[in-house]
Amino acid sequence: MKKNEIVKMLGFFVLLLIFVWGSRSFWEVRPHDIRDWIVAFGWWAPIVFILILTFRPLVLFPTSIFSIAAGLAFGPYNGIVFIFIGALGGATVAYVTSSFIGMKLWRKSSSKMTKVREKMAENSFFYILILRLLPFLNFDLVSYLAGAGKVRYFPYIVATAIGIIPGTIGFVFFGSGLSGEDRMHLYVAVAMFIILSLLVFLTRKKLKFWFGDSKDDQ
Repeated sequence: MKKNEIVKMLGFFVLLLIFVWGSRSFWEVRPHDIRDWIVAFGWWAPIVFILILTFRPLVLFPTSIFSIAAGLAFGPYNGIVFIFIGALGGATVAYVTSSFIGMKLWRKSSSKMTKVREKMAENSFFYILILRLLPFLNFDLVSYLAGAGKVRYFPYIVATAIGIIPGTIGFVFFGSGLSGEDRMHLYVAVAMFIILSLLVFLTRKKLKFWFGDSKDDQ
């Protein structure tokens, strides 16, 4: 592995940590805070949680915090189900919102965003699945681009449903592991994050070729 590639990989992890820290500092909300607030609703907690997740894209609140909170509040398995339903609801809300706004929102978008829209139109299911599986672009950004690009809803939502499974399991298991009930969940989550990060790193040239700068492949 070349020295500059190692530097890029380390830089990616540093930026990821800064993003997570910045998101939490900006909103001043911790997963435990959300857990305590949600649990206070009693039997209504799952419904309230899913509704909040569904409309979360409208305020761009970090999904990861909710996913960790789900593991803390509902345990690993119920948490996965509730996050999965809420995430699909949120993906639908962002898609519909952007489809109404249309291309006006992206008229002055970068060439990279234009390339992503073009790829989505070319093969909706495949490229959205890739973007969901690998955290190459922000989750909500993908949803808004799909809606603005007039991607058909069915392949979009099916690709989203399949693509979010690994990340959902990872974050919810991480939250469950933090509760201390089963440390194995924490180890599984860390392993999944490492695997996903390595996949992004190992496929970075292909992703650039598909979604933007292709000079690395020339």
